[in-house]
Amino acid sequence: MLNLGADSWTQDIAADNDRRNLATIDRAIADGRINDEAGEYLKMLYSDSLHWFREIFYILGKCFGAPKAAVMKYDYDTDSAIDEPIRIADISPLSPYVVNHRLDADPMRNQFFTSSAGHKIDLSVSSIVTVIVGAQKKIDRALDKITGKYYADYVNDVANAASRVLVAHDRAASANAIADKIREKFSEKYISAASETVLGIIGRGHEKIAVDLVRAVDQIAPPRMRLQDVWRVKCLFDLIPQARVFIERLRDMMPERILSVRDSFYNMNNPRNYRDAKVIINIGPNPQTVIPMEIICQVRTFFEFERKTHGAYEVARKKKNARADNIEAKLATFMEDGVKSYNRMICDCLEDLFDRVGWNILYSRNNNISIFEGFPKECNLYYPPKILDNIIEKLDDAIENEVFRVANAPAKLSKHQESSIFHFMARFVLVAAMPYMQRDWAMPATTQAGKLFNFVMTEVQRYYKK
Repeated sequence: MLNLGADSWTQDIAADNDRRNLATIDRAIADGRINDEAGEYLKMLYSDSLHWFREIFYILGKCFGAPKAAVMKYDYDTDSAIDEPIRIADISPLSPYVVNHRLDADPMRNQFFTSSAGHKIDLSVSSIVTVIVGAQKKIDRALDKITGKYYADYVNDVANAASRVLVAHDRAASANAIADKIREKFSEKYISAASETVLGIIGRGHEKIAVDLVRAVDQIAPPRMRLQDVWRVKCLFDLIPQARVFIERLRDMMPERILSVRDSFYNMNNPRNYRDAKVIINIGPNPQTVIPMEIICQVRTFFEFERKTHGAYEVARKKKNARADNIEAKLATFMEDGVKSYNRMICDCLEDLFDRVGWNILYSRNNNISIFEGFPKECNLYYPPKILDNIIEKLDDAIENEVFRVANAPAKLSKHQESSIFHFMARFVLVAAMPYMQRDWAMPATTQAGKLFNFVMTEVQRYYKK
């Protein structure tokens, strides 16, 4: 067990919490609400909770180093820190906390700042990452998930997989009937041994497709394995490229622990218009003992909008009807304001970069080294290379026609030099900004930076209209 100096009081309340959680799981098994497989998995997640919570602390320390400020308690109701520092020894799985770290590998470090009177420098974008470590998910909530939404999704996945296999084997006439029988059978009791049950439903006469059917059904994750947020962390960054650098760092440092990565900063299909990235890592001791931890990566500006939607989202989640659809549409519109607010900051950052282009040229003269070298990273992992090539081609035409030109250079620039500068600026917009759901919207801007921002985002929107 990782020992960070927890006193007996912290150990006692964690152990008592474990006992209550395990008793709740036993009751759920006895009542037939879940089966033994689901029960055993939940018991693994809800045993030794203090150890797993301290393992999260260890992982964060490995990624970020020591905290840069006092660790504070966190209040879910207000989504903010409580002005009450806590000791490491007092950290327990029953209480969330918030801590600020620095992302040492930040590709944006010291790029964006404003200077005011005297020596004062204000950072527009910082390397500080605010980390919110959530308390252990309540066992009742976990049970609701694996017997509710996750189970319903599982049953639908099994029914659809069986239907596809039957259609592929020219049994389309019976596909819908079998799918309906699967849904009916799985509604009678909690089942996670799907292939055996499905084979019993289709009966004789389908032996030739049994192998394909079992293979397809066995690939479907059972409800218990969809529960990946008993342990969860949210990391708040100023800019999207910082979040992506953090994810790359996780992959480099602990590749054997990564279970999945989902980057949805450019997601245009989510009905809530939600933008973030998610990493699931295994904090268990080995690949055979999987204790998943969910790391949500989000930008601060968007988080400030998202936190205001929690109440409405709970209503939409519980009410699957026309009113819920209307609530989700309103949430999507509200979150679009979050996208626009974030993109305004990106446009301001672009303005800051333009102000320093002349200095960049002076510093790089005769040594072929740019102060922007390596910043930002190439973006072809997130958009197809074709979209970048298309933007660059149109941008070169605009530079040739002096739609875009560098006005503050200390010396006359060649077209190649101007192209290099604007290519850099366009790449920054592409890796940092989020596409709009409202596809005909543009940034109200009259400066060259604003016009370039809109130029790039217009091409992005055309890409999404296809």
